[in-house]
Amino acid sequence: MNKSSPRWSDLRTRLVSAVILVCVAGVCLWQGGFLYDVLILLAMVGLVWEGELLIQQPLRTWRGVLLLLWPIVAGVSALKGQWLLALGMLIPAMAFGVKTSIPVIVSVVGGLSLLWLRHRGAGLESVLFVLSVVVASDSCAYLSGRIFGGPKLAPSISPGKTRSGALGGLLGASLAGGCVAWLTSGHLIIGGLFWGAVLGVFSQSGDLLESAVKRRLGVKDSGYIIPGHGGLLDRFDGLLAAAPVAALLSLFVSGHAFWAFQPVDLVSGSAHYTISQGSFSHE
Repeated sequence: MNKSSPRWSDLRTRLVSAVILVCVAGVCLWQGGFLYDVLILLAMVGLVWEGELLIQQPLRTWRGVLLLLWPIVAGVSALKGQWLLALGMLIPAMAFGVKTSIPVIVSVVGGLSLLWLRHRGAGLESVLFVLSVVVASDSCAYLSGRIFGGPKLAPSISPGKTRSGALGGLLGASLAGGCVAWLTSGHLIIGGLFWGAVLGVFSQSGDLLESAVKRRLGVKDSGYIIPGHGGLLDRFDGLLAAAPVAALLSLFVSGHAFWAFQPVDLVSGSAHYTISQGSFSHE
């Protein structure tokens, strides 16, 4: 009787979960507006809920309720155009304590970045770019590592990750960025390849950082809500690291996709103007 290799035993579950996630996220991303906003707000609350449980913070208390409401207030403030107020909520969040505030900060920064990107010009393309890069990075790293194996990338942090997987993930991220750039604009392929690779580095860094945190806490997964992938933090660790970088780049590229960013844009003053206006385009 043939038995599946242990290295591929969870592949089917991972693929089914990934397909469902992609379908749900794809519909919300395509529709934009209310559906997309609700999805991001729910994800922000879920990230705080999962993160606080990881550090054994009780949530059935007034303090726990306040923690779960924090990202909703920040997100709604941002959707009303009060971006500085939304970002400013990161500072009082520290009153919960450094350890307790980390899930809130991660959730708010990541969530606001995804809201910002979708509501700006070329919003659909921008979020699609980030998602494609992160998914390609994660998938290609997984497949490359399983196929080629070899030396470990950071065995003291994540024993399962290999250098071949990291290189495969980086290549996949770059190609995904180039493809999205070409499909959505017909040019800027070099920018897409370059920023795809950069976001791929951040995506893998987010993955490693989350692995280090889990190792310190002595847990294998951040949760069990996504079969084959673990928890929300397990699935979105790369996205939570890459999306803020893309949002930051978009501040300097007014009216264009963020992968059109060039060093000369740093001195154009677009960032100050854009965020001080606190405005974005609604489809």
